[in-house]
Amino acid sequence: MLRKEQNDLVTQTGPGTPMGQLFRLYWHPILNSWELPENDCPPVRVKILGERLLAFRDSTGKLGLIDEFCAHRGVSLWFGRNEEGGLRCPYHGWKYDREGNCTDVPSEPAESGFCEKVKLKSYPCIEKGGVIWTYMGPGDKRPPDPQWEFAGLPEKQRFANRRLSECNWLQALEGGIDSSHVSFLHRGDLATDPLFKGANRANDYNMNDMKPVFEVVEHPGGLYVGARRNAENDQYYWRITQWVMPAFTMVPPRADHPLHGHFWVPIDDESCWAWSYLYHPTRPLHDYELQAAKDGKGTFVKYVPGTFRALANKDNDYLINREGQKAGKTYSGVEGIAMQDQSLQESMGPIVDRTKENLVGTDNGIIMARHRLMRAAKALAEKGELPP
Repeated sequence: MLRKEQNDLVTQTGPGTPMGQLFRLYWHPILNSWELPENDCPPVRVKILGERLLAFRDSTGKLGLIDEFCAHRGVSLWFGRNEEGGLRCPYHGWKYDREGNCTDVPSEPAESGFCEKVKLKSYPCIEKGGVIWTYMGPGDKRPPDPQWEFAGLPEKQRFANRRLSECNWLQALEGGIDSSHVSFLHRGDLATDPLFKGANRANDYNMNDMKPVFEVVEHPGGLYVGARRNAENDQYYWRITQWVMPAFTMVPPRADHPLHGHFWVPIDDESCWAWSYLYHPTRPLHDYELQAAKDGKGTFVKYVPGTFRALANKDNDYLINREGQKAGKTYSGVEGIAMQDQSLQESMGPIVDRTKENLVGTDNGIIMARHRLMRAAKALAEKGELPP
């Protein structure tokens, strides 16, 4: 378990917090490319790490991410006109470019130089792998562009999307590196979900050994979380989940299925974006694989139309089917692997009280990830040491 001050340290990512400063030293996915489909298209609201921002594509196709609110009287620029290289506030016509520079204040004479005194906060953006990414840290500490394998593949070999997760980022991440729950929570889906079924031996090992032995090994950027289960002929079956700081996970593959994993991006301290990606490094995704992802199978979900909120959510008790649960169709009664995870992560409350936990050996990956994060955040705050 953690002390309250430790729990606060690892869960709080707003401006000025130690963990927030750590997160700001990494690139994070914020939007799908299709959400800004063309030059001068409408801006999109982005909330990340407790900051309210606007993303837009200007007249030349370049991306901008700036403070949502006009420097004049605080009007949301989401209502603004995206035209001629910037966003113009509809209230009094103040205009801003993609770097937050004020380029026009119609009520002030140009020779006054008033525009030069006004600037909104802005962050750089890049587009890679069908995803728009941002970096929110100091310019002189900007890391290399994202090199995740899926983002460098042709479009036909990858798919990514996001969903709203109504809980703190860390409890969502911890579900992503907890390999022991698969034998229980997902046991009804491994043989039927189109993105999991067919890997019969791997699925059998998961089902037949309910007491995996965990070995966790540090690497420069995070952890390898190994779960060992018994196989035939006195052999072992290993599944190794990768966690890369601060909030990226890769789930080990099954047979020739595509690989998948997540980014857990804090919106604020009580919600996050759960990004799921699916890809195959050596072949295009099959039509049925891509369609399954779009239909909410595997680690994806069905949406409330027009939103990124899951159709099964806390307001409708995740559409739980008690008869199906009793009959063994799903272990929890909730349909879909992603929603089985999310329903339980959200059930803990917006920020789980880790002072009340009782952890066991299968939680070693979670324990080590927490301590790795706390060490890195403290080293950055107290000594200025950059994380990996």
